[in-house]
Amino acid sequence: MDEPLELAMGELDEEKVLALVEERIQAGVSPTEIVESCRNGVEIVGRRYSDGVYFLSDLIMSEEIFRGVMRLVEPHIPQGEATNGYTVVMGTIEGDIHDLGKNIIIYLLRSSGFRVYDLGVDVSPERFVQAVSETKTCILGISVLLSFCVGSIKKVVDLLEEAGLRDEVKVVVGGYTVSELVREYTGVDYYAGDVSQALRIIREIVNADCPQRKN
Repeated sequence: MDEPLELAMGELDEEKVLALVEERIQAGVSPTEIVESCRNGVEIVGRRYSDGVYFLSDLIMSEEIFRGVMRLVEPHIPQGEATNGYTVVMGTIEGDIHDLGKNIIIYLLRSSGFRVYDLGVDVSPERFVQAVSETKTCILGISVLLSFCVGSIKKVVDLLEEAGLRDEVKVVVGGYTVSELVREYTGVDYYAGDVSQALRIIREIVNADCPQRKN
């Protein structure tokens, strides 16, 4: 991995991060490698937040820096097609507008051949259920950073149950604030505290117990 880029992201040095990204692009480094290095740097930020070294404002700053990185690399990203036959629905729960982790995992999933429907941020429980019904996905990813929004995730699970869709979809909640306690309270299937864990869980679901429903 690109340690200077990772460390610059971890230190929230926006000017240095963007300069290093420009250098890597000009040198022909693949967009995937650049994004992965920045993702590792974001995880440094996340760990420091969990340890009380960084604060919510620092997490927001890392989102802004990563958006700047994506503006630089997106023109150089090949637009691949969905190739593995699996659809994932992703969104940030109602009341929350943070989307850094969501955007990173969406990019990585699409790069791995998944078709991803991005519902955006501040998504209502009803919209999540509607998207599951429309896409016939077997994987629903919900991002959350603000702890007071967790109750809306429970509502998503309850509405899936009411709609007769709960057994058809695996629900994964992701964010720095999630935990086993959150999983138990909301009734989701899995939780992930970082992007690497979320990607690993989704791949495990596909390999183990997620037959894709047909339209």
